[in-house]
Amino acid sequence: MSRWRPDARERLQQAALDLFAEQGFAATTVPEITARAGLTTRTFFRHFADKREVLYADDAEVPAMVATMMAEAPPSAEPLALIVEGLRTVAETRFEPRKAALLARRELVRTDAGLQERDLRKRAVMSEAIREGFQARGVDPARAALLAETSVTLINVSLAEWLDAPDDRKLYDIILETLATLRSALG
Repeated sequence: MSRWRPDARERLQQAALDLFAEQGFAATTVPEITARAGLTTRTFFRHFADKREVLYADDAEVPAMVATMMAEAPPSAEPLALIVEGLRTVAETRFEPRKAALLARRELVRTDAGLQERDLRKRAVMSEAIREGFQARGVDPARAALLAETSVTLINVSLAEWLDAPDDRKLYDIILETLATLRSALG
């Protein structure tokens, strides 16, 4: 296998995920990942800061995605409509096509305290991006913070239910059900 093929990042990710599944996150080393991928550790560190980033590197684009969604939304769009539309887009483009990988990732995160901490950081970054997006649209800071935290909670609660669901319901349908439950709970 030539190490000069242009798919080094994907090969490293797949090798890492395979090894994480086989022997656990903590027991897997970067040299093992690179050996499995047929690449060098130098190549690994060109693509990832550390082995955790194999799981989280793609999340770096979330703030930019949120900013784009907020900027492209009509100025008259209500905050809740923005949230629902944004979550629909994320559900259909980032989550639905990757359910099996997300299940595996969730199980892996559950086994490692460092990954759990990194997952919480990811949620905080998403909330901050949403809060900033609402504030840029003129929403007052307290309301923007509440909308942002609610959005993140809504997607995470819905995502957990979707991953645990024995049926083939769409994530977006579960998001709408979860939102209805939240509205009912708040009275």
